[in-house]
Amino acid sequence: MTIKDVTEEILKLKKEKDVYILAHSYQGREIAEIADFVGDSYMLSVNAQKTPAKNIIMCGVHFMAETAKILSPDKRVFLANSLAGCPMAEQFTPADIIKMKEAEPDRAVVAYINTTAALKAVCDVCVTSSTADKIVSKMNNDKILFIPDCNLGAYVQSMLPNKDIKLVKGGCPIHAFVNAADVETAKSLHPNALVLVHPECVPDVVKKADYVGSTSGIMNFAKNSDAKEFLIGTEISIVEHLQYECPDKKFYILSKKLICSNMKATTLVDVLNTIKGIDDGSAFEIKMTDEEIAKSRRCIDAMIALGG
Repeated sequence: MTIKDVTEEILKLKKEKDVYILAHSYQGREIAEIADFVGDSYMLSVNAQKTPAKNIIMCGVHFMAETAKILSPDKRVFLANSLAGCPMAEQFTPADIIKMKEAEPDRAVVAYINTTAALKAVCDVCVTSSTADKIVSKMNNDKILFIPDCNLGAYVQSMLPNKDIKLVKGGCPIHAFVNAADVETAKSLHPNALVLVHPECVPDVVKKADYVGSTSGIMNFAKNSDAKEFLIGTEISIVEHLQYECPDKKFYILSKKLICSNMKATTLVDVLNTIKGIDDGSAFEIKMTDEEIAKSRRCIDAMIALGG
């Protein structure tokens, strides 16, 4: 089979089986082009809620499929590749967080949306990379425990100096690989390029950026900017997408370290096999009890209430 054959079969079967395909922005271009919606982790879940389709296929990682299920419990949600996890989302256990809460019960626990459902269940409010500073600023409690990404937490801390934000060592190992020397090297190669980075990058990298924002924020900034050259400080798939969407501009990777093996695990054939496996039970379905969904959703509802 060719890529064209697989693509055509996916497009045919998703109509027949009432399937809505979601793809995270870090997926490859061939997957983005068969998806019904492409975006960051939170917007994927929002769009899962909006579609009338009864079957959702998530091309991303496990916590994203869980979040889609939490917000759309009446739908069947499938993960295209069952091995696609997220080391940041999985690096703490609920017991770890409960222990931290017991040590400092006066701190509200803020969880990045890039966490497992089990972690969300023991936290107070959820945030996204694009809403973290806004949500935390609106919280009544000035004492915060921010998990799991200490770099995103440090960025929020820099934006909200009046808040007492406690960070724990953890975060996205891919973004954390990049250092200030990488930025300097990239700038020496492309001196006219603006540097756009994700707040999951370390503070020394963030300080050197012309723009700091979520995946969607980076893409929107690049599309709307009058500048013609950009160094992209997030997963390298974003460079590929922007090259297709803005052919009149030039995009470069900030560092070749920015490759997520979990995001790259999903293939076009995985998506096809998932669609085929919906009826015979071979597709990897996200299953959660009503109680698990209710507990995990509380911190997401709190985020929405605060304007997230």
